[in-house]
Amino acid sequence: MVKNSLFPQLSDIQTFFLVTLRVFIGWHFLYEGMVKILDPNWSSFEYLMDSKGIFSAMFESLASNPGVLKVVDFMNIWGLILIGSGLILGIFTKFSTISGIILLLLYYFSHPPFLGLEYIMSQEGNYLIVNKTLVETLALAVLYVFPTGHIIGLDRIISKLT
Repeated sequence: MVKNSLFPQLSDIQTFFLVTLRVFIGWHFLYEGMVKILDPNWSSFEYLMDSKGIFSAMFESLASNPGVLKVVDFMNIWGLILIGSGLILGIFTKFSTISGIILLLLYYFSHPPFLGLEYIMSQEGNYLIVNKTLVETLALAVLYVFPTGHIIGLDRIISKLT
């Protein structure tokens, strides 16, 4: 059993799966950011213009201004990369999980899986209210409650230095 002062009740297998979940979600974020940064033609324009739901006007207004769109694209790409890196390395895990939750909720509310909403961009799978984005958001909330970076990660090293 892993002995730690934050969660002494966690078994080795619980710790293993929580850390693995953190690293897998981190990989997902990092990879998504890297794919976007390596594609010189990538833009969030079509995604934002295809937005539905109560916040669609806000997302469409972000896309309609080229200067604002460049900032949104930059923040999206680097947000994904930094959140992913933080989760993989276990550094600033609380900040990384909160940032990831916020970003995923923006994605969710841009393209909510509600009845009667149809999107031009093809959606993977068939969902009603709960989709993969919402599940990953909940997984990040679990990781926020169990900050595994203090068990296995750079947060542990930093906390020992301070």
